[in-house]
Amino acid sequence: MSSFTILVDTNTDLPQEYLDEHGLEMIPIPFHIDGTQHDGGRWQEITENAFYDALRKGSSAGTALINPESYVRLFTEYASQKKPLLVITLSSGLSGTYQNSVIALDEVRGLFPDCQIYTVDSLNAAGGAALVAVLAVKKRAEGLSLSETAAWLEANRQSCFALFTVDDLMYLHRGGRLSKLSAVAGSIIGIKPLLNVAPDGTLKLKDKARGRKASLTTLFKQMKRSLNADAKLNTVIISHSDCLDDAESLADMIRSDYEVKEIIVTMMGPVIGAHVGPGCVALFYEADMERVEYESKFYS
Repeated sequence: MSSFTILVDTNTDLPQEYLDEHGLEMIPIPFHIDGTQHDGGRWQEITENAFYDALRKGSSAGTALINPESYVRLFTEYASQKKPLLVITLSSGLSGTYQNSVIALDEVRGLFPDCQIYTVDSLNAAGGAALVAVLAVKKRAEGLSLSETAAWLEANRQSCFALFTVDDLMYLHRGGRLSKLSAVAGSIIGIKPLLNVAPDGTLKLKDKARGRKASLTTLFKQMKRSLNADAKLNTVIISHSDCLDDAESLADMIRSDYEVKEIIVTMMGPVIGAHVGPGCVALFYEADMERVEYESKFYS
């Protein structure tokens, strides 16, 4: 088996059990709520319920970048010990974190020219970035080298789909991830907006449904049209921002129509939760087409 460490950031929301089982490392993306900075990136300093309850009551939350210095320290540790490392980041279309990792790697390569460190832009977020990491684990287990795995991910990441619905688009607008026009247009009372992660790794408002039940059904319909009729799914990730019942309902829809090896249902962490707010359900999976084809076929 090829041996290298896989590093993800806390936007991925992979369960700790999965990280431990497969030996993944995680670097935190700082977040803040009501002016208080949290550097752990997940739930070390505030509970899930307290975070989302605060947002429901009007608290303001946001995130910061992983700065180049943090990456330099980490990369130097691996390079000095000649330990190979694969870094998978939040989409460059949503954050400057990937670019900071590239800046840091350039600096470390100046000191350690032979270091075995590769950074991969997931062009995805939350469970989508997690899915890219899951595929990296799979390719590593199949015996691909570090460089081969990085190249495979970059060649295949566009088949990792991210579809989601939110209760209130204004969270995304306030975080700078969606224009005010799109946010207002999608915030009509009773209408639930549906978005996806586009090929360039940015968020796009694509559809709408009347009510939560209809929005979950529409997510499933969007998934179905990206899959072959006889598709067999390996890993499906469903993340939610404090609405477990809705996430489980979507999981049941998928199980009823497809053979699925595993469905990971996970709470959306504060890094993504700060931008989508409570009530988000997000669906991530490997499709039978790439995102460019999907966009061209259904949204051109």
